[in-house]
Amino acid sequence: MTHTSDNNSLVYLIGAGPGDPGLITVRGKECMGLADVVVYDYLANDDLLQYARPGAELIYAGKVGGHHNREQWQINELLVEKAREGRVVARLKGGDPFVFGRGGEECEALVAAGIPFEIVPGVTAAIGAAAYAGIPLTHRDFTTSVAFVTGHESPGKEASEIDWEGLSLGSGTVVFYMGMKNLPQITANLMAHGRPPETPVALVRWGTRPEQEVLAGTLSDIADKARRTGFKAPAVTVVGEVVTLREKLRWFDSRPLFGRGILVTRAADQAGEFSAILRRKGARVVECPTIAIAPPESWDELDAAVARLATFDWVVFTSYNAVRFFFARLAAQGKDSRALGPCRICVVGPKTAEALALHGLRPDLIPGDYKGEGVVEALRSVVSGARVLFPKGDRARDVIPAGLAALGAEVTAPVAYRNVTPEVIPAGVIADLEAKRIHCVTFTSSSTVENLAAILGENRLLRLLDGVAIASIGPITSRSCQELGLKVDVEPPAYTLEALTAELVRFFSP
Repeated sequence: MTHTSDNNSLVYLIGAGPGDPGLITVRGKECMGLADVVVYDYLANDDLLQYARPGAELIYAGKVGGHHNREQWQINELLVEKAREGRVVARLKGGDPFVFGRGGEECEALVAAGIPFEIVPGVTAAIGAAAYAGIPLTHRDFTTSVAFVTGHESPGKEASEIDWEGLSLGSGTVVFYMGMKNLPQITANLMAHGRPPETPVALVRWGTRPEQEVLAGTLSDIADKARRTGFKAPAVTVVGEVVTLREKLRWFDSRPLFGRGILVTRAADQAGEFSAILRRKGARVVECPTIAIAPPESWDELDAAVARLATFDWVVFTSYNAVRFFFARLAAQGKDSRALGPCRICVVGPKTAEALALHGLRPDLIPGDYKGEGVVEALRSVVSGARVLFPKGDRARDVIPAGLAALGAEVTAPVAYRNVTPEVIPAGVIADLEAKRIHCVTFTSSSTVENLAAILGENRLLRLLDGVAIASIGPITSRSCQELGLKVDVEPPAYTLEALTAELVRFFSP
Protein backbone atom coordinates (compact mmCIF):
# COMPACT_ATOMS: atom_id res chain seq x y z
CA MET A 1 0.00 0.00 0.00
CA THR A 2 1.34 3.45 -0.90
CA HIS A 3 0.97 6.23 1.63
CA THR A 4 1.58 9.93 1.32
CA SER A 5 3.31 12.21 3.78
CA ASP A 6 4.53 15.79 3.68
CA ASN A 7 7.94 14.94 5.13
CA ASN A 8 10.50 12.14 5.09
CA SER A 9 8.82 10.22 7.89
CA LEU A 10 8.60 6.46 7.75
CA VAL A 11 7.85 3.78 10.33
CA TYR A 12 9.32 0.28 10.11
CA LEU A 13 7.46 -2.36 12.12
CA ILE A 14 10.20 -4.92 12.65
CA GLY A 15 9.76 -8.43 14.00
CA ALA A 16 12.65 -8.98 16.40
CA GLY A 17 12.09 -12.71 16.72
CA PRO A 18 11.44 -14.58 19.97
CA GLY A 19 14.72 -13.87 21.78
CA ASP A 20 17.84 -15.14 20.04
CA PRO A 21 19.26 -11.94 18.50
CA GLY A 22 20.62 -13.99 15.61
CA LEU A 23 17.07 -14.61 14.41
CA ILE A 24 16.38 -11.04 13.29
CA THR A 25 16.15 -10.85 9.51
CA VAL A 26 18.74 -9.18 7.32
CA ARG A 27 16.09 -6.61 6.37
CA GLY A 28 15.20 -6.00 10.01
CA LYS A 29 18.82 -5.33 10.92
CA GLU A 30 19.18 -3.02 7.94
CA CYS A 31 16.09 -0.98 8.91
CA MET A 32 17.34 -0.64 12.49
CA GLY A 33 20.43 1.10 11.15
CA LEU A 34 18.29 3.56 9.14
CA ALA A 35 16.15 4.74 12.05
CA ASP A 36 16.37 8.00 13.97
CA VAL A 37 14.16 6.58 16.73
CA VAL A 38 13.89 2.98 17.98
CA VAL A 39 10.81 2.05 20.02
CA TYR A 40 11.34 -1.42 21.48
CA ASP A 41 9.44 -4.02 23.51
CA TYR A 42 10.19 -6.04 26.63
CA LEU A 43 10.31 -9.22 24.55
CA ALA A 44 12.75 -7.79 21.98
CA ASN A 45 16.31 -8.76 22.95
CA ASP A 46 18.30 -5.74 24.14
CA ASP A 47 21.29 -7.04 22.15
CA LEU A 48 19.49 -5.91 19.00
CA LEU A 49 19.87 -2.29 20.06
CA GLN A 50 23.50 -2.49 18.96
CA TYR A 51 22.20 -2.31 15.38
CA ALA A 52 20.73 1.14 15.98
CA ARG A 53 22.85 3.88 14.48
CA PRO A 54 24.92 6.03 16.86
CA GLY A 55 22.82 8.86 18.22
CA ALA A 56 19.46 7.20 17.58
CA GLU A 57 16.84 7.86 20.25
CA LEU A 58 15.97 4.63 22.12
CA ILE A 59 12.52 4.42 23.74
CA TYR A 60 11.37 1.47 25.83
CA ALA A 61 7.66 0.77 25.33
CA GLY A 62 7.29 -2.70 26.79
CA LYS A 63 5.45 -4.31 29.61
CA VAL A 64 6.95 -6.13 32.57
CA GLY A 65 4.97 -8.58 34.68
CA GLY A 66 1.63 -7.29 33.45
CA HIS A 67 2.44 -3.68 34.37
CA HIS A 68 1.95 -1.42 31.38
CA ASN A 69 4.63 1.19 30.86
CA ARG A 70 2.45 2.57 28.09
CA GLU A 71 -1.02 1.61 26.97
CA GLN A 72 -1.33 0.53 23.34
CA TRP A 73 -3.02 3.80 22.33
CA GLN A 74 -0.06 5.70 23.82
CA ILE A 75 2.39 3.63 21.76
CA ASN A 76 0.31 4.34 18.65
CA GLU A 77 0.41 8.07 19.40
CA LEU A 78 4.15 7.93 20.07
CA LEU A 79 4.85 6.39 16.66
CA VAL A 80 2.72 9.04 14.95
CA GLU A 81 4.30 11.86 16.94
CA LYS A 82 7.88 10.81 16.17
CA ALA A 83 7.09 10.26 12.49
CA ARG A 84 5.40 13.68 12.24
CA GLU A 85 8.70 15.21 13.35
CA GLY A 86 10.05 13.99 10.02
CA ARG A 87 11.99 11.12 11.59
CA VAL A 88 12.46 7.51 10.56
CA VAL A 89 11.10 5.25 13.30
CA ALA A 90 11.90 1.58 13.91
CA ARG A 91 9.23 -0.15 15.98
CA LEU A 92 11.01 -3.26 17.27
CA LYS A 93 8.52 -5.90 18.37
CA GLY A 94 9.12 -9.35 19.85
CA GLY A 95 8.28 -12.18 17.46
CA ASP A 96 6.34 -11.09 14.38
CA PRO A 97 4.42 -7.78 14.26
CA PHE A 98 1.32 -9.38 12.73
CA VAL A 99 1.11 -12.49 14.94
CA PHE A 100 -0.35 -11.45 18.31
CA GLY A 101 1.94 -8.43 18.15
CA ARG A 102 -0.71 -5.69 17.83
CA GLY A 103 1.07 -4.60 14.67
CA GLY A 104 -2.27 -4.30 12.91
CA GLU A 105 -3.49 -1.76 15.47
CA GLU A 106 -0.32 0.29 15.15
CA CYS A 107 -0.57 0.27 11.35
CA GLU A 108 -4.20 1.44 11.52
CA ALA A 109 -3.08 4.42 13.58
CA LEU A 110 -0.35 5.20 11.06
CA VAL A 111 -2.81 4.96 8.13
CA ALA A 112 -5.21 7.34 9.91
CA ALA A 113 -2.36 9.81 10.37
CA GLY A 114 -1.13 9.45 6.78
CA ILE A 115 2.24 8.06 7.91
CA PRO A 116 3.97 5.64 5.50
CA PHE A 117 5.14 2.35 6.98
CA GLU A 118 6.81 -0.92 6.11
CA ILE A 119 6.32 -4.33 7.74
CA VAL A 120 9.40 -6.46 8.32
CA PRO A 121 8.22 -9.95 9.34
CA GLY A 122 9.97 -11.81 12.13
CA VAL A 123 10.19 -15.33 13.50
CA THR A 124 7.10 -15.69 15.67
CA ALA A 125 7.42 -17.24 19.14
CA ALA A 126 5.51 -20.42 18.28
CA ILE A 127 7.86 -21.29 15.45
CA GLY A 128 11.07 -20.20 17.16
CA ALA A 129 10.38 -21.67 20.59
CA ALA A 130 9.13 -24.97 19.19
CA ALA A 131 12.14 -25.31 16.87
CA TYR A 132 14.60 -24.59 19.70
CA ALA A 133 12.77 -27.10 21.89
CA GLY A 134 13.13 -29.75 19.18
CA ILE A 135 9.39 -29.89 18.42
CA PRO A 136 8.34 -29.81 14.73
CA LEU A 137 4.93 -28.16 14.59
CA THR A 138 3.98 -30.29 11.62
CA HIS A 139 5.16 -33.78 10.73
CA ARG A 140 3.48 -36.03 8.20
CA ASP A 141 3.53 -39.00 10.58
CA PHE A 142 1.58 -36.98 13.17
CA THR A 143 -0.26 -33.97 11.77
CA THR A 144 -0.54 -31.72 8.74
CA SER A 145 -2.15 -28.76 10.48
CA VAL A 146 -1.21 -26.24 13.15
CA ALA A 147 -3.17 -23.47 14.86
CA PHE A 148 -1.85 -20.40 16.69
CA VAL A 149 -4.21 -19.25 19.44
CA THR A 150 -4.05 -16.51 22.04
CA GLY A 151 -4.21 -17.83 25.57
CA HIS A 152 -5.09 -14.37 26.84
CA GLU A 153 -8.19 -12.93 25.24
CA SER A 154 -9.23 -9.32 25.73
CA PRO A 155 -10.69 -8.90 29.25
CA GLY A 156 -13.65 -6.95 27.81
CA LYS A 157 -15.08 -9.94 25.93
CA GLU A 158 -18.27 -11.41 27.36
CA ALA A 159 -17.55 -14.87 25.97
CA SER A 160 -14.54 -16.65 24.51
CA GLU A 161 -14.18 -16.41 20.75
CA ILE A 162 -11.87 -19.43 20.68
CA ASP A 163 -13.32 -22.37 18.76
CA TRP A 164 -12.58 -24.94 21.46
CA GLU A 165 -14.43 -27.72 19.68
CA GLY A 166 -12.57 -27.14 16.44
CA LEU A 167 -9.21 -27.09 18.24
CA SER A 168 -10.00 -30.16 20.31
CA LEU A 169 -11.14 -32.51 17.58
CA GLY A 170 -8.64 -34.07 15.20
CA SER A 171 -4.87 -34.32 15.54
CA GLY A 172 -3.69 -30.81 14.70
CA THR A 173 -0.96 -29.10 16.70
CA VAL A 174 -2.17 -26.13 18.75
CA VAL A 175 0.14 -23.43 20.09
CA PHE A 176 -1.14 -21.01 22.73
CA TYR A 177 0.55 -17.65 23.22
CA MET A 178 0.51 -15.82 26.56
CA GLY A 179 -1.47 -18.59 28.20
CA MET A 180 0.41 -19.37 31.42
CA LYS A 181 -2.07 -17.56 33.66
CA ASN A 182 -5.00 -19.36 32.03
CA LEU A 183 -3.31 -22.75 31.60
CA PRO A 184 -5.77 -24.68 33.84
CA GLN A 185 -8.72 -23.26 31.87
CA ILE A 186 -7.03 -23.95 28.51
CA THR A 187 -6.34 -27.60 29.28
CA ALA A 188 -9.76 -28.09 30.83
CA ASN A 189 -11.50 -26.60 27.76
CA LEU A 190 -9.55 -28.82 25.36
CA MET A 191 -10.37 -31.97 27.33
CA ALA A 192 -14.00 -30.93 27.78
CA HIS A 193 -14.33 -30.59 24.01
CA GLY A 194 -12.86 -34.00 23.20
CA ARG A 195 -9.07 -33.75 23.25
CA PRO A 196 -7.74 -36.86 25.06
CA PRO A 197 -6.28 -36.18 28.54
CA GLU A 198 -3.09 -38.06 27.58
CA THR A 199 -2.35 -35.63 24.69
CA PRO A 200 1.31 -34.51 25.02
CA VAL A 201 1.95 -30.87 26.00
CA ALA A 202 5.15 -28.82 26.26
CA LEU A 203 5.61 -25.41 27.83
CA VAL A 204 8.55 -23.45 26.42
CA ARG A 205 9.69 -20.46 28.48
CA TRP A 206 12.06 -17.83 27.08
CA GLY A 207 12.26 -19.86 23.88
CA THR A 208 15.47 -19.49 21.79
CA ARG A 209 17.33 -17.76 24.65
CA PRO A 210 20.10 -19.29 26.79
CA GLU A 211 17.59 -19.20 29.67
CA GLN A 212 15.14 -21.42 27.77
CA GLU A 213 13.18 -23.89 29.91
CA VAL A 214 10.93 -26.69 28.71
CA LEU A 215 8.36 -28.50 30.82
CA ALA A 216 6.65 -31.54 29.27
CA GLY A 217 3.50 -33.30 30.37
CA THR A 218 -0.03 -34.08 29.20
CA LEU A 219 -3.28 -32.14 29.11
CA SER A 220 -4.29 -33.81 32.35
CA ASP A 221 -1.20 -32.94 34.38
CA ILE A 222 0.69 -30.01 32.79
CA ALA A 223 -1.14 -27.28 34.74
CA ASP A 224 -0.38 -29.01 38.02
CA LYS A 225 3.27 -29.55 37.00
CA ALA A 226 3.63 -25.87 36.10
CA ARG A 227 2.16 -24.84 39.46
CA ARG A 228 4.41 -27.18 41.44
CA THR A 229 7.59 -26.15 39.60
CA GLY A 230 6.78 -22.44 39.57
CA PHE A 231 6.91 -22.34 35.76
CA LYS A 232 6.19 -18.74 34.77
CA ALA A 233 5.56 -16.57 31.71
CA PRO A 234 6.68 -15.66 29.10
CA ALA A 235 5.99 -19.07 27.58
CA VAL A 236 4.16 -20.75 24.73
CA THR A 237 2.15 -23.93 25.16
CA VAL A 238 2.46 -26.59 22.45
CA VAL A 239 -0.29 -29.21 22.37
CA GLY A 240 -0.15 -32.29 20.15
CA GLU A 241 1.51 -35.60 19.39
CA VAL A 242 4.52 -33.83 17.81
CA VAL A 243 5.67 -33.01 21.36
CA THR A 244 6.77 -36.65 21.70
CA LEU A 245 9.54 -35.98 19.13
CA ARG A 246 11.33 -33.60 21.49
CA GLU A 247 13.49 -36.20 23.23
CA LYS A 248 14.75 -37.42 19.86
CA LEU A 249 15.13 -34.02 18.18
CA ARG A 250 16.18 -31.68 21.00
CA TRP A 251 19.39 -29.89 20.07
CA PHE A 252 19.46 -26.45 21.65
CA ASP A 253 19.17 -27.29 25.33
CA SER A 254 21.23 -30.48 25.01
CA ARG A 255 24.46 -28.66 24.14
CA PRO A 256 27.22 -29.26 26.70
CA LEU A 257 27.30 -25.80 28.31
CA PHE A 258 23.58 -25.06 28.04
CA GLY A 259 22.26 -23.14 31.03
CA ARG A 260 25.75 -22.32 32.32
CA GLY A 261 26.43 -18.66 32.97
CA ILE A 262 30.04 -17.93 32.02
CA LEU A 263 31.79 -14.62 32.67
CA VAL A 264 34.32 -13.54 30.01
CA THR A 265 36.84 -11.01 31.27
CA ARG A 266 38.79 -10.30 28.08
CA ALA A 267 39.15 -6.81 26.65
CA ALA A 268 35.97 -5.58 24.95
CA ASP A 269 37.52 -5.67 21.47
CA GLN A 270 38.73 -9.25 21.97
CA ALA A 271 35.88 -10.85 23.94
CA GLY A 272 33.76 -11.57 20.87
CA GLU A 273 35.74 -14.55 19.60
CA PHE A 274 35.74 -16.38 22.96
CA SER A 275 32.10 -15.47 23.62
CA ALA A 276 31.09 -16.89 20.24
CA ILE A 277 32.90 -20.19 20.94
CA LEU A 278 31.15 -20.51 24.31
CA ARG A 279 27.73 -19.61 22.90
CA ARG A 280 28.06 -22.32 20.27
CA LYS A 281 28.38 -24.76 23.17
CA GLY A 282 25.19 -23.37 24.70
CA ALA A 283 26.57 -21.10 27.42
CA ARG A 284 24.90 -17.90 28.57
CA VAL A 285 27.83 -15.53 28.17
CA VAL A 286 28.21 -12.40 30.26
CA GLU A 287 30.98 -10.09 29.07
CA CYS A 288 32.86 -8.14 31.72
CA PRO A 289 35.95 -6.49 30.21
CA THR A 290 38.61 -6.09 32.88
CA ILE A 291 41.17 -4.74 30.42
CA ALA A 292 41.07 -1.79 28.10
CA ILE A 293 43.91 -1.60 25.57
CA ALA A 294 45.43 1.85 25.08
CA PRO A 295 48.44 3.29 23.21
CA PRO A 296 51.67 3.80 25.17
CA GLU A 297 52.31 7.13 26.90
CA SER A 298 54.77 7.86 24.09
CA TRP A 299 55.41 6.29 20.71
CA ASP A 300 59.07 7.38 20.72
CA GLU A 301 60.65 4.04 21.69
CA LEU A 302 58.57 1.95 19.28
CA ASP A 303 58.95 4.45 16.44
CA ALA A 304 62.71 4.49 16.91
CA ALA A 305 62.82 0.68 16.73
CA VAL A 306 60.61 0.64 13.63
CA ALA A 307 62.86 3.22 11.97
CA ARG A 308 65.85 0.84 12.27
CA LEU A 309 63.88 -2.35 11.66
CA ALA A 310 66.40 -3.58 9.09
CA THR A 311 69.05 -3.89 11.83
CA PHE A 312 67.18 -6.62 13.73
CA ASP A 313 67.60 -10.36 13.21
CA TRP A 314 64.45 -11.45 15.05
CA VAL A 315 61.10 -9.88 15.95
CA VAL A 316 59.14 -11.56 18.75
CA PHE A 317 55.36 -11.09 19.13
CA THR A 318 53.53 -12.50 22.14
CA SER A 319 50.01 -11.14 21.62
CA TYR A 320 47.46 -9.98 19.11
CA ASN A 321 47.80 -6.43 20.44
CA ALA A 322 51.58 -6.40 19.98
CA VAL A 323 51.06 -7.29 16.31
CA ARG A 324 48.26 -4.74 15.90
CA PHE A 325 50.11 -1.79 17.38
CA PHE A 326 53.44 -2.67 15.76
CA PHE A 327 51.95 -2.69 12.27
CA ALA A 328 49.99 0.49 13.00
CA ARG A 329 53.27 2.30 13.72
CA LEU A 330 54.84 0.70 10.66
CA ALA A 331 52.02 2.21 8.58
CA ALA A 332 52.40 5.56 10.37
CA GLN A 333 55.95 5.72 8.99
CA GLY A 334 54.71 4.93 5.49
CA LYS A 335 55.98 1.36 5.58
CA ASP A 336 54.42 -2.09 5.28
CA SER A 337 55.35 -5.74 5.83
CA ARG A 338 58.24 -5.49 3.36
CA ALA A 339 60.14 -3.38 5.88
CA LEU A 340 60.71 -6.51 7.94
CA GLY A 341 63.03 -7.65 5.15
CA PRO A 342 65.31 -10.45 6.33
CA CYS A 343 64.01 -10.35 9.95
CA ARG A 344 62.81 -13.68 11.20
CA ILE A 345 59.65 -13.76 13.27
CA CYS A 346 58.77 -15.73 16.38
CA VAL A 347 55.22 -15.72 17.77
CA VAL A 348 54.08 -17.14 21.08
CA GLY A 349 51.21 -19.26 19.71
CA PRO A 350 48.67 -19.90 16.95
CA LYS A 351 46.40 -16.94 17.76
CA THR A 352 49.28 -14.51 17.45
CA ALA A 353 50.21 -16.27 14.20
CA GLU A 354 46.66 -15.60 12.95
CA ALA A 355 47.10 -11.89 13.74
CA LEU A 356 50.36 -11.92 11.78
CA ALA A 357 48.67 -13.64 8.83
CA LEU A 358 46.41 -10.60 8.44
CA HIS A 359 49.55 -8.78 7.25
CA GLY A 360 50.51 -11.51 4.78
CA LEU A 361 53.23 -13.00 6.97
CA ARG A 362 53.94 -16.40 8.45
CA PRO A 363 56.09 -16.87 11.53
CA ASP A 364 59.44 -18.64 11.28
CA LEU A 365 59.02 -20.10 14.76
CA ILE A 366 56.19 -21.03 17.13
CA PRO A 367 57.31 -22.64 20.39
CA GLY A 368 55.67 -25.81 21.58
CA ASP A 369 55.03 -24.16 24.95
CA TYR A 370 52.84 -21.07 24.40
CA LYS A 371 54.33 -18.79 27.03
CA GLY A 372 57.40 -16.60 27.59
CA GLU A 373 59.56 -19.45 28.82
CA GLY A 374 58.68 -21.41 25.69
CA VAL A 375 59.81 -18.51 23.49
CA VAL A 376 63.19 -18.35 25.25
CA GLU A 377 63.66 -22.09 24.94
CA ALA A 378 62.67 -22.14 21.26
CA LEU A 379 65.23 -19.39 20.46
CA ARG A 380 68.01 -20.87 22.62
CA SER A 381 70.07 -22.30 19.79
CA VAL A 382 69.76 -19.39 17.34
CA VAL A 383 69.77 -16.21 19.37
CA SER A 384 73.36 -15.82 20.59
CA GLY A 385 74.74 -12.54 19.18
CA ALA A 386 71.41 -11.73 17.50
CA ARG A 387 69.59 -8.42 17.71
CA VAL A 388 65.97 -9.04 18.86
CA LEU A 389 63.02 -6.64 18.78
CA PHE A 390 60.29 -7.46 21.31
CA PRO A 391 57.31 -5.03 21.09
CA LYS A 392 55.47 -5.64 24.34
CA GLY A 393 52.63 -4.62 26.62
CA ASP A 394 53.48 -2.38 29.55
CA ARG A 395 52.73 -5.20 32.02
CA ALA A 396 54.66 -7.92 30.19
CA ARG A 397 56.82 -10.13 32.38
CA ASP A 398 60.58 -9.79 32.05
CA VAL A 399 61.00 -13.46 31.14
CA ILE A 400 61.69 -12.93 27.41
CA PRO A 401 64.07 -9.94 27.45
CA ALA A 402 65.99 -11.29 30.48
CA GLY A 403 66.06 -14.86 29.15
CA LEU A 404 67.23 -13.88 25.67
CA ALA A 405 69.83 -11.45 27.04
CA ALA A 406 71.21 -14.27 29.19
CA LEU A 407 71.62 -16.31 25.99
CA GLY A 408 73.73 -13.55 24.45
CA ALA A 409 71.08 -11.62 22.50
CA GLU A 410 70.83 -7.84 22.29
CA VAL A 411 67.16 -7.16 23.10
CA THR A 412 65.18 -4.00 22.38
CA ALA A 413 61.79 -4.09 24.14
CA PRO A 414 59.70 -0.95 23.49
CA VAL A 415 56.21 -0.66 24.96
CA ALA A 416 53.72 -1.04 22.10
CA TYR A 417 50.51 -0.78 24.15
CA ARG A 418 49.21 -0.40 27.68
CA ASN A 419 46.76 -2.53 29.66
CA VAL A 420 44.42 -0.09 31.38
CA THR A 421 42.10 -1.13 34.19
CA PRO A 422 38.49 0.06 33.66
CA GLU A 423 37.07 2.02 36.57
CA VAL A 424 33.83 0.03 36.69
CA ILE A 425 32.42 -3.20 35.36
CA PRO A 426 29.20 -3.38 33.30
CA ALA A 427 25.88 -2.93 35.05
CA GLY A 428 24.26 -6.27 35.70
CA VAL A 429 27.45 -8.28 36.25
CA ILE A 430 27.38 -7.76 40.02
CA ALA A 431 23.67 -8.64 40.08
CA ASP A 432 24.38 -11.83 38.14
CA LEU A 433 27.16 -12.78 40.57
CA GLU A 434 25.06 -11.96 43.63
CA ALA A 435 22.16 -14.04 42.28
CA LYS A 436 24.51 -16.96 41.47
CA ARG A 437 23.59 -16.80 37.79
CA ILE A 438 27.31 -17.00 36.96
CA HIS A 439 28.64 -20.56 37.21
CA CYS A 440 32.16 -19.92 35.95
CA VAL A 441 34.56 -16.99 35.55
CA THR A 442 37.21 -17.25 32.84
CA PHE A 443 40.60 -15.55 32.97
CA THR A 444 42.78 -15.46 29.86
CA SER A 445 45.74 -13.52 31.28
CA SER A 446 47.12 -12.44 34.62
CA SER A 447 45.91 -8.91 33.89
CA THR A 448 42.29 -10.04 33.69
CA VAL A 449 42.26 -11.50 37.19
CA GLU A 450 44.44 -8.78 38.74
CA ASN A 451 42.28 -6.05 37.24
CA LEU A 452 39.02 -7.65 38.39
CA ALA A 453 40.47 -7.76 41.91
CA ALA A 454 41.51 -4.11 41.59
CA ILE A 455 38.02 -3.05 40.45
CA LEU A 456 36.09 -5.06 43.05
CA GLY A 457 38.59 -5.17 45.89
CA GLU A 458 40.07 -8.51 46.96
CA ASN A 459 37.59 -9.26 49.75
CA ARG A 460 34.60 -8.54 47.57
CA LEU A 461 36.14 -10.58 44.75
CA LEU A 462 36.48 -13.62 47.00
CA ARG A 463 32.94 -13.21 48.34
CA LEU A 464 31.33 -12.86 44.91
CA LEU A 465 33.29 -15.76 43.44
CA ASP A 466 32.64 -18.11 46.36
CA GLY A 467 31.21 -21.30 44.85
CA VAL A 468 31.92 -20.10 41.27
CA ALA A 469 34.23 -22.24 39.12
CA ILE A 470 37.48 -20.50 38.09
CA ALA A 471 38.86 -21.24 34.63
CA SER A 472 42.39 -20.11 33.75
CA ILE A 473 44.02 -20.33 30.33
CA GLY A 474 47.43 -21.40 31.64
CA PRO A 475 49.84 -21.72 34.56
CA ILE A 476 50.94 -18.05 34.67
CA THR A 477 47.34 -16.89 34.91
CA SER A 478 46.58 -19.66 37.41
CA ARG A 479 49.41 -18.45 39.63
CA SER A 480 47.90 -14.96 39.63
CA CYS A 481 44.53 -16.44 40.64
CA GLN A 482 46.08 -18.45 43.45
CA GLU A 483 48.01 -15.44 44.77
CA LEU A 484 44.64 -13.70 45.21
CA GLY A 485 43.21 -16.69 47.09
CA LEU A 486 41.21 -18.19 44.21
CA LYS A 487 41.17 -21.93 43.59
CA VAL A 488 41.59 -22.77 39.91
CA ASP A 489 39.17 -25.48 38.79
CA VAL A 490 39.87 -25.54 35.04
CA GLU A 491 43.20 -25.19 33.23
CA PRO A 492 43.68 -26.64 29.72
CA PRO A 493 46.82 -28.49 28.61
CA ALA A 494 47.22 -26.08 25.67
CA TYR A 495 46.92 -22.34 26.24
CA THR A 496 44.26 -21.58 23.61
CA LEU A 497 40.62 -20.50 23.77
CA GLU A 498 39.53 -23.70 22.04
CA ALA A 499 41.40 -25.84 24.57
CA LEU A 500 39.96 -23.81 27.45
CA THR A 501 36.45 -24.31 26.06
CA ALA A 502 37.01 -28.05 25.67
CA GLU A 503 38.17 -28.24 29.28
CA LEU A 504 35.08 -26.30 30.41
CA VAL A 505 32.89 -28.82 28.60
CA ARG A 506 34.67 -31.67 30.41
CA PHE A 507 34.35 -29.89 33.75
CA PHE A 508 30.61 -29.31 33.42
CA SER A 509 29.78 -32.70 31.88
CA PRO A 510 27.67 -34.94 34.11
